[in-house]
Amino acid sequence: MSRAQISALVFGVGGFGALVAATASNEWKVTTRASSVITATWVYQGLWMNCAGNALGTFHCRPHFTIFNVEGYIQACRGLMIAAVSLGFFGSIFALFGMKCTKVGGSDKAKAKIACLAGIVFILSGLCSMTGCSLYANKITTEFFDPLFMEQKYELGAALFIGWAGASLCIIGGVIFCFSISDNSKAPRMGYTYNGATSIMSSRTKYHGGEDFKTTNPSKQFDKNAYV
Repeated sequence: MSRAQISALVFGVGGFGALVAATASNEWKVTTRASSVITATWVYQGLWMNCAGNALGTFHCRPHFTIFNVEGYIQACRGLMIAAVSLGFFGSIFALFGMKCTKVGGSDKAKAKIACLAGIVFILSGLCSMTGCSLYANKITTEFFDPLFMEQKYELGAALFIGWAGASLCIIGGVIFCFSISDNSKAPRMGYTYNGATSIMSSRTKYHGGEDFKTTNPSKQFDKNAYV
């Protein structure tokens, strides 16, 4: 069992869970503290719903009614996050098949290829999530620091940080999976044949035969002409 693959699986599955939580969360952007002090009302907006709450703890959420009225950057972030979650799911499945401790997946060479594929899928999942969260955050910061923007301004929500963290975990897990191929190639399975008894007997017979030959002809070894 490879420790590198176990750690990669933990990073990948943990990142996948964080991506799911970030995609389903409604706190992608929240109202600024300056406006919430006056109105005592907080507004949360996500990829799928808009929520509002007050200081008494009452919250009300409503979904986006139609996809055609949603702004373009929200639609792009939706697609990127759905792609990230889908890739993270398939990456987790491939990772389980590519683990050395599982009995499915075939030989070690086939498992190494599956593990590399899982690593590539995890990296793509992390890149999709990183792009989607960064695009959404760029829109928020652009509106916040624009002096000509007179509508409601928002701050970065918790879902963005969860999405960035999940993307980082997926990328780290994918890189570890890709480098785990070297561990499989360093220790290949080799077959051994047992021929110990025959080889020992044959070596003994050769040794005794050579000894007999040397003792029967001592004159050839210690000839007087050899010392001249």
